[in-house]
Amino acid sequence: MFTGIVTDIGDIVAVRQRGEGLHRLKIACSYPRTSIVEGASIACSGTCMTVVAIGEDDGRTWFSVDAAAETLRLTTVGRWRHGTKVNLERPLKVGDELGGHIVAGHVDGIATLLRREDLTEMAGMILRAPAPLARFIAPKGSVVLDGVSLTVNEVDGDTFTVLIIPHTLKVTTLGTLAAGDAVNLEVDLMARYVARLMETR
Repeated sequence: MFTGIVTDIGDIVAVRQRGEGLHRLKIACSYPRTSIVEGASIACSGTCMTVVAIGEDDGRTWFSVDAAAETLRLTTVGRWRHGTKVNLERPLKVGDELGGHIVAGHVDGIATLLRREDLTEMAGMILRAPAPLARFIAPKGSVVLDGVSLTVNEVDGDTFTVLIIPHTLKVTTLGTLAAGDAVNLEVDLMARYVARLMETR
């Protein structure tokens, strides 16, 4: 489980295809080498991934993860190339502060940024969600965009608006987004369960 509070920005330094529908990605980061173990989970731009290898190059830590066909289909991972920057978050530990909201790291689909309005030190963003996911997004509710926990301001059909504060623009990849960009979207966990309960009543 995660909180949607990004703790580092990693760099994709290698992408290698390992058979049909399987990519291995090598990601450089600022986490201490000794703090990462094989089998650990790290959210990479909102996608929970399992560490399969760890090392250090030129004093910088790197870790490798595998992305299977389902991940490549439902997320932006298949578009990552050398030089792509990704938001990173380590898993929540018992006793940690829950600064964002409960995040599973299971991306539901890809949202598209329709328009960005730069305000004084902030940015308003209007995005379109895949139609089947729109019903899970509500004003004042929570969403995760590329691993960042955000509050929804307004909803209109399958479009929704978020406001990005200066700190978030600075310490995540959201500051570089432009109209037309795709982002990983995870809807609120509670909204999914409530909808399922209503369906099975």
